[in-house]
Amino acid sequence: MILRHAVPALLGLSLITGPVQALDLNAMSDAERAEFGEQVRDYLLENPEVIIEAINILEQRNAEAEAVADKELVAANADALFNDGYSWVGGNPDGDITLVEFMDYRCGYCRRAVPEVANLLSEDGNIRLVIKELPILGDASVLSSRFAVATKHVAGDDAYKQVHDALLEFSGDPSEVTLRRISDGLGLDSDAILAAMDSDQVTDEITQTRELAQRMNISGTPSFVLGTEMLRGFLPADQMLQIVDGVRAEQG
Repeated sequence: MILRHAVPALLGLSLITGPVQALDLNAMSDAERAEFGEQVRDYLLENPEVIIEAINILEQRNAEAEAVADKELVAANADALFNDGYSWVGGNPDGDITLVEFMDYRCGYCRRAVPEVANLLSEDGNIRLVIKELPILGDASVLSSRFAVATKHVAGDDAYKQVHDALLEFSGDPSEVTLRRISDGLGLDSDAILAAMDSDQVTDEITQTRELAQRMNISGTPSFVLGTEMLRGFLPADQMLQIVDGVRAEQG
């Protein structure tokens, strides 16, 4: 009987070292296939750890395939990711590795990521940070992003960063009144910023970022691109530092 060897082989496992007879299910009669099915069932019931091992191997293969696909996406969209000409740039502008963050002001995990990103930039002074406005959590998110982008257009990068930080700490519902209160508190020209929120320039910037996110298969925030690596979700600073080391080693 070849079943003891055939089942692991069918599951993609390396549980044996000897030769395995080829198994052609199409060459079997209906009765033989039915008997073989019963034998497979019995084998798996007696050796359930085989199922776990097969699942682990499948998950590993899928993860490796996704990592390769993500690297290809990063390479294909490198200019739009790292040098779009409009996204806010912080950290070390001359850093050897760029961290791109797709974020939404209403996203709880984006808020949790704030101190982690700050710690990463503090621990490693050679990382360039690019912020991508990706409002995906409803009208309140869109309003907040329009306000932040309009601030950058009207008052510059430093004012944008102040508003960006304030919006990430803001716990209420954004409205013209609350947004004006934020900009007034920072000493900015609130009338000019609010007037610019619906401009074509602001709309185009947010639209381009959404289209980039679609090309990158990004459906949630925060999402990061760290060098050549896609990080889909929140990660603490120590894990990001390990990825930074890996990217630098890869770059030579």
